[in-house]
Amino acid sequence: MGRSKKAQAQSGGARRGQAVEAVVEAVDGGLAELIPDRDRARAWTLLVDGAPQSHVDLDDPSYLSFEYQRRLGHVIDLVAPPGRPVHAVHLGGGALTLARYVAATRPRSTQQVVECDAALVQLVRRELPLDPNARIRVRSTDAREGLAKVPDGWADLLVADVFSAARTPAHLTSTEFLTDVRRVVKSGGVYAANLADGPPLAHLRGQIATAAAVFPELALVADPTVLRGKRFGNAVLVASDHPLPLAELTRRAASDPHPGRVEHGRALLDFTGGATPVTDAAAVASPAPPSSVFR
Repeated sequence: MGRSKKAQAQSGGARRGQAVEAVVEAVDGGLAELIPDRDRARAWTLLVDGAPQSHVDLDDPSYLSFEYQRRLGHVIDLVAPPGRPVHAVHLGGGALTLARYVAATRPRSTQQVVECDAALVQLVRRELPLDPNARIRVRSTDAREGLAKVPDGWADLLVADVFSAARTPAHLTSTEFLTDVRRVVKSGGVYAANLADGPPLAHLRGQIATAAAVFPELALVADPTVLRGKRFGNAVLVASDHPLPLAELTRRAASDPHPGRVEHGRALLDFTGGATPVTDAAAVASPAPPSSVFR
């Protein structure tokens, strides 16, 4: 891997008018770009092959810029009493935004991140260094292989946010995968997944049916226009073997800058429209987003 190519990017008053360099570097998954945030002094957006992956504010890792990450942040906030340390597993690392969030909001948490793109991990560690006191271990391996190495009942929280070429790999969409997720999540713990789909929402409906075959308690948080099949977008699936904090999750999602809706119970199962659980034998990757999504 060669050294990164750097391009000048003017970032405005937040950096006292000085030029700040964007970082552009080839990684295993394509071309990674770290673009400085014009409005926040030490904040960056990570893109891979033009698709936004993460936003990180090194001065304030509790700040979540992306809509879906804020919704995952609500799940993290509600997984345990405020400030209590947790054991967390993150499948998919990106710029380690959510692991940083857990470390900032729940000090002394112990976290495992599984990110298959070793070159991306090196880039992020070099350019956006982690707090040395954060208990975050990063493994560069396939998400399912990394998950298999986590002990039974270890995790209070397991977050899946894995995309390759802007699509969730097929082997992370099946009942076999979610069965291993449930093995790792302790009783009362929570699984949360970032899903992406657009009309006619066949992938999203299938993922809900698949999760319902493994977990008894489910909720889905998304923009109402996505749920109505009006546009391509992200939805956060939340699952557990215990009742979820639906009232507070609903309140928080509704108060976001881009309000989200929470579906659960019978309405969520009806939303599947008769979709059946996905198995390894039939699994396919999530649909590619239209090019207009990233414009």
